[in-house]
Amino acid sequence: MREAINGEEQNFTTGSIDRAIVLLSIPMILEMAMESLFAIVDAFFVSQIGVEAVATVGITESVLTLVYSLAIGLSSAATAMVARRIGEGDRDAAAKAGAQVIVVALVLSVLIAIPGYFYADRILQLMSADQTVSRVGHQFTRILLTCNLPILLLWMLNGIFRGAGDAATAMRALWIANLVNIVLCPIFIFGFGPIPAMGVAGSAVATTIGRSAGVCYQLWNLFKVGRIIRLKMDMLRPKWSVIGTLIRVASGSTGQYLIASASWIFMMYILGQISKDVVAGYTIAIRIVVFTILPSWGMANAAATLVGQNLGAGHPERAEKSAWRAGIFNMVFMGFVGIVYLIFAPTFISLFTSEPEAANAGALALRILAGGYVFYGWGMIIAQAINGAGDTFTPTMLNFVFFWLVETPLAWLLALHLNWGQTGVYWSIVIAESLMAMAAIWVFKKGKWKEAKV
Repeated sequence: MREAINGEEQNFTTGSIDRAIVLLSIPMILEMAMESLFAIVDAFFVSQIGVEAVATVGITESVLTLVYSLAIGLSSAATAMVARRIGEGDRDAAAKAGAQVIVVALVLSVLIAIPGYFYADRILQLMSADQTVSRVGHQFTRILLTCNLPILLLWMLNGIFRGAGDAATAMRALWIANLVNIVLCPIFIFGFGPIPAMGVAGSAVATTIGRSAGVCYQLWNLFKVGRIIRLKMDMLRPKWSVIGTLIRVASGSTGQYLIASASWIFMMYILGQISKDVVAGYTIAIRIVVFTILPSWGMANAAATLVGQNLGAGHPERAEKSAWRAGIFNMVFMGFVGIVYLIFAPTFISLFTSEPEAANAGALALRILAGGYVFYGWGMIIAQAINGAGDTFTPTMLNFVFFWLVETPLAWLLALHLNWGQTGVYWSIVIAESLMAMAAIWVFKKGKWKEAKV
């Protein structure tokens, strides 16, 4: 535990695989727990404002997943490239790859900010039949979409640290970002001293400032400390060969999350046609789900690092065994959490809202979604392990098939045509995610991911 938290440099291509998983997973799990804490803190304070505010946050977050998709996709590419170079023993090449991630982030940020500023209110109007949501929350949406650079960089720079095996620094960046957000969130939402109450927009301001503080810590570690890899300013000049490889690898992983995010937006659209209370309840349930899914992503990221570094070191069998072991650990953890949610769902939801309809919708969503937790546990580990090998195309195809050929039409059929309502949406998610996990395991066993070039 001490070694994991302190981030002492380790060689993950030799020795005990279980020990390597633990050393990488502990800081990565804590990192992702901090990321999920962003969502929980915002949901808690925003829920004090009203149902419209919670619905605004839920709809905006569903749209922001498109931004997250780009950030996570490039983060996965950075992890794969840096891990492979570290496994090969070429730290300078790893640093150069990391620098190009920053260049790509700056360009993407501008491309997202411009339409986000001008069309924030129209996005909310499109996504919710209740126009009070747009009236209450358009400033929240505008701020987060315009100030998206901290969101991009916080994910993408942590991908560099994870690939290098320096998960502790990535963890600390999220700690800093969260502490700032926790302090500032109630101040900007409800007002304090000379700071006026900004309502739901205050949550966006606090989140942006908190993430920016975390990014500053990341940049300081990359350019000044350089524990494992150290970036230099001249590395920020565009290097098209590296950018080309980065985009090639990232296009697959970004595609995965874009496909999943677009599907989630469609789920929110369907729920938005039912009622704002259902949207609010689902938003709260998803925030709680994220609290356990993101820490599991920490373990999945550990598997990706181990696969990448061991393939770079010429140990494909060790890479495969690492993924299977991490999958077992995550399955046990997620299975336990699923049981807890099945039993205590109403209690957890009641912490965030006292509105009866929203509370009932949230408890129903949490219980149904928890039914597939064991499958989620396996699926996210195996898919991320394949990504860590540099094969981002295969998980992309799996996402397309099961999110858009299974989940989306099934949700539309069950919820709106067979009149299952919100229950149809939740069950379509469980069915699609479970089938996708089983398909990912089958693909992983075939072993073609070992031949990926990064």
